[in-house]
Amino acid sequence: MNLLEAILLGIIQGLSEFLPISSTGHLTLFGKLFNLISNQRPEEWTAFIAVIQLGTLIAVIIYFRNDIRKIILDFINENLKQRVKFSEQKLNSKLGWLIIIGSIPVGIIGKSLEKVIEGTLTKNLYVIACSLIGLAIILAIAEKTAQLKKEMKDITRWNAFWIGVAQCCALIPGSSRSGTTITGGLFLGLNRETAARFSFLLSIPAVLASGLLELYEARKFLNPGMTLYMVTATIFAFIFGYFSIDFLLKYLKRNTTFVFIYYRIALGIVILVLLSIHIIQP
Repeated sequence: MNLLEAILLGIIQGLSEFLPISSTGHLTLFGKLFNLISNQRPEEWTAFIAVIQLGTLIAVIIYFRNDIRKIILDFINENLKQRVKFSEQKLNSKLGWLIIIGSIPVGIIGKSLEKVIEGTLTKNLYVIACSLIGLAIILAIAEKTAQLKKEMKDITRWNAFWIGVAQCCALIPGSSRSGTTITGGLFLGLNRETAARFSFLLSIPAVLASGLLELYEARKFLNPGMTLYMVTATIFAFIFGYFSIDFLLKYLKRNTTFVFIYYRIALGIVILVLLSIHIIQP
């Protein structure tokens, strides 16, 4: 790896983590095209990705810092300092509960399947290509059938739970965490901006927990000689992650997700073609 490749990896991570196009798919494709994934030491690649994901985690926390602060303060005030019925709680306090409820599925189902899915499928480009195309079709159906009426105040506990179930599907490489949760939100009637905003808030505990766990498990595979490249990639992941969040929220106020649907299908087809002519290996 060189410095330019590290910068490109950071940019790819930052953009693809929050746009519904799959960061795992893009990073794996780039890594295989440029021979950055060692067959003898694949753990080093996993460790590298675990580190640069911290950049996008910091980006979402900083972007939503005011929301997070209000959610925490109101949740503590209305649930710990005093007992207020859920129906009478402020929106921020309710959001705290919705995020907790939405995090339960990935904490149970996701964790139990994580080793199976990631251990055998994460770097398989056939799986990634099919997942890119498959979710694009499902997202297109969501777009065509969505009522787009619900705002943040209208999200129910059951809505949060089912969006959390959708988040579990992001364990399948190529699906995209934001892609699955936004799709789930659209099916449940959320408008596009609300679906994306709740998706980002819901991702914080899941990404924080899984990211720190992955980093802890991968620490022994970290190559000290890659420190400069990891730091550089993490910085660029943070910068581009922050602006991709802002872009998507503003974009979805007036536009559909079809540009991402077309992109996912096109990328999936390109990967399958490259595999068929043996330019890249699965």
